Amino acid sequence: MNVTIIGLGLIGGSIAKDLKKSGFSTKLIGVDNNEAHAQKALEIKIVDEVLPLEEGVKRADLVVIAIPVDKIKSIIATVLDNASSGTTVTDMGSTKKEIVELIADHPRRKNYVPAHPMSGTENSGPTAALEGLFAGKIAIICNQEHSGPQHLALIEKMFQALGMNIAYMSADEQDHSTAFISHLPHAAAYALANAVQAKEDRSIIFDLASGGFRSTVRLAKSTPTMWGPIFQQNKEYILESLEVYIKHLQEFKDSIENDEDKMYSLMDNATKIRSVLDGKNPSLIKNEEKIVKFYTK
Repeated sequence: MNVTIIGLGLIGGSIAKDLKKSGFSTKLIGVDNNEAHAQKALEIKIVDEVLPLEEGVKRADLVVIAIPVDKIKSIIATVLDNASSGTTVTDMGSTKKEIVELIADHPRRKNYVPAHPMSGTENSGPTAALEGLFAGKIAIICNQEHSGPQHLALIEKMFQALGMNIAYMSADEQDHSTAFISHLPHAAAYALANAVQAKEDRSIIFDLASGGFRSTVRLAKSTPTMWGPIFQQNKEYILESLEVYIKHLQEFKDSIENDEDKMYSLMDNATKIRSVLDGKNPSLIKNEEKIVKFYTK
């Protein structure tokens, strides 16, 4: 199977590595507007060859778009225009609603399977690509009823090859959910990084910084060219998540100032997140069954 990866950075490169290792693809074709990235991807053998966009799409059985969401919007119609009737197209963007609405009436809409693998790091570029990045993580497939059965099945098979579980939801539900669990942490990290850098004696603070600070703020190293468009495309739900977060920050601030017992109560309640993150209470991390169904082979 010929797989064309558009965007040879962290996500696209990591997908390429695992699809090659698993034997899912027989040939990997790369497309990237950044010539340096394209050449580096060839040099480190992430892809077998690099082609221009239209040629790369025409030679593919499967096209995976792994570029910033504003760029996805600018090329998705072109990709579908050049796809053959049997070619499957998917994208890995962190937002879905605007992209899905953009090509809702495209003649090849059934070839397209909107998706979002819930995994990544703060690093970028071909050298950031990692084998096993997606193993054990969740991939979201959106509006699956609008995709052709054979195209949906191929993307499910691809995510299985990456070692992922699959959740199904609408594009709107995806954007709402990820605003809280993915987009909000990035926004908070940017704000925290700016807050610390605004301190006049910040050099001393950085000298003292240890694991807690570094792990909390590491997301602020994520490239603005990727995250800025996400914040704009999902503005409504990100603003909602920020308002909720600010409310809880204010409540915690007030408890520190005025009510020590409440402060401890809020902290005790927050520690319940451990059972969610450790997977000891899976019911807490699932949406209602009518929204999310996990796919297992």
